[in-house]
Amino acid sequence: MVNHLKDILIDNGISPSYHRLKIYEYLAHNKTHPTADMIYEEVIKQIPTLSKTTIYNTLKTLSEKGLVAPITIEDNEVRYDADISFHGHFKCANCGMLYDIELDQMSIDKRLCVGRKIQGHHITERQIYFKGICKKCHR
Repeated sequence: MVNHLKDILIDNGISPSYHRLKIYEYLAHNKTHPTADMIYEEVIKQIPTLSKTTIYNTLKTLSEKGLVAPITIEDNEVRYDADISFHGHFKCANCGMLYDIELDQMSIDKRLCVGRKIQGHHITERQIYFKGICKKCHR
């Protein structure tokens, strides 16, 4: 799996340094939609010399290359998702967990796709999210 992730980085023009590879590997294996701080707290266990600056720079690079999607549901919190397929997110207002929500691509108006226009506006990003109480907290 690590070699596959390394190839993805190389194919996207990113030098696969040990730090970048470990950060990308963490995101690919953890579907928790972590914040930069959460990533730092976990990856530093493997790389004690890791800095938060490296985390932020790597996340910026991965995002710019389209390998990671930054998710901003709350103004003060950015989370990251290595699953860049079309899907939505659900955030629990009680526990704060963020869940993937499957969406039927056909049910979303094709005019709302990135690179298209809606009422003369050029779409560069599309995020679909819901807020509420998750099934664990609702019990």
